[in-house]
Amino acid sequence: MWPLYAAGFTTAFGSHGIAANLGGVSADAVTSLMLLGGLLALYDGAEVVLKPVFGTLADRIGARPVLLGGLVAFAAASAVYAVADSPGWLWAARLGQGAAASAFSPSASALVARLNPAARHGRAFGGYGFCKSIGYTLGPLLGGVLVWAGGGLRLLFGALTVLGAAVALWAALAVPAVPPLPRTRQTVLDLARRLADPAFLAPTSSLAAATAALSVGVGFLPVSGRAAGLGTVATGAAVSLLAACAAVVQPRAGRALDEGRLTARGGMGAGLLLTAAGLGCAMLPGLTGVLVGAALIGAGTGLITPLGFAALAASTPTERLGQTMGAAELGRELGDAGGPLLVAGVASLTTLTHGYAALAALLATGSLLGLAFRRTDRTARPSVPGR
Repeated sequence: MWPLYAAGFTTAFGSHGIAANLGGVSADAVTSLMLLGGLLALYDGAEVVLKPVFGTLADRIGARPVLLGGLVAFAAASAVYAVADSPGWLWAARLGQGAAASAFSPSASALVARLNPAARHGRAFGGYGFCKSIGYTLGPLLGGVLVWAGGGLRLLFGALTVLGAAVALWAALAVPAVPPLPRTRQTVLDLARRLADPAFLAPTSSLAAATAALSVGVGFLPVSGRAAGLGTVATGAAVSLLAACAAVVQPRAGRALDEGRLTARGGMGAGLLLTAAGLGCAMLPGLTGVLVGAALIGAGTGLITPLGFAALAASTPTERLGQTMGAAELGRELGDAGGPLLVAGVASLTTLTHGYAALAALLATGSLLGLAFRRTDRTARPSVPGR
């Protein structure tokens, strides 16, 4: 499992490590806001388009070859800019990294599900999410250290080249071959029905909402901190606290699911309410609001993530796991982009406080709707004599 966890760390570290330092102070930093926005969107845009494609390919030829190919491609794309220092190659490297992550990220998720029995899915996805959270936390920090040390972006891309190649070699040696399973023929209508099923929509919507709140917390809590007169150390600590809380909660949530102390649906609903409460706390002025908001957002998203992936794995035919994980990752990417856009749009018309309130209301509504559907489902079930 550890090479798969390392793959999750790699995609998180590569995504946030580069993104946080593109506009830095090094000689090769991006100085135009328009170019910076384009480079940030390029990585996520590639993931939105390609993750479902590579997820389906993993079902067809096996998740392990797609995982290894994606990691090797990530290392090669990173090496492009580490060797050829020019703006054009920076765009090519960033696009290649996003395309490669689109291959090995859903494949790693599918292998986490395939290599563990259903009774351990919570623990497995909790560990996977923990390592991704560590990557999100350390990416901006260690990436900033490498850039500050004088190597600039080229040194950071070189480090990602080594990381991708090392994880690819580790996975090739340690991850067993998992042959693709026979699949029944699936039409476009069959796929649409499966993706419209509440068993897919509910976890994916929760994962998208969690990613939206996480992206908003990372992007806008520092803005709230600066408005309250806080320095960069305090605002950076708030973002680190958010990521740390998410990392700590995920393995515990997965373990509670496996041991029957928590249900996936109930846990995701509680996570949405907890995240909404965190956004509500972020509306409060001063350091307390920022720190408490970061802690609650991190804990809520950490609760949702392993439960959402475990629920998807439990409701998906094994031979379609790659396709499902790729589609779910697409939902997360849309949340990653949609959350900040919603908050920014509302904030531009009113204030940032109202932007937080809009997203908090959306998350709380989703949790209450899930609770209502759960009660309706229970009422509609016929009673079974003797139970």
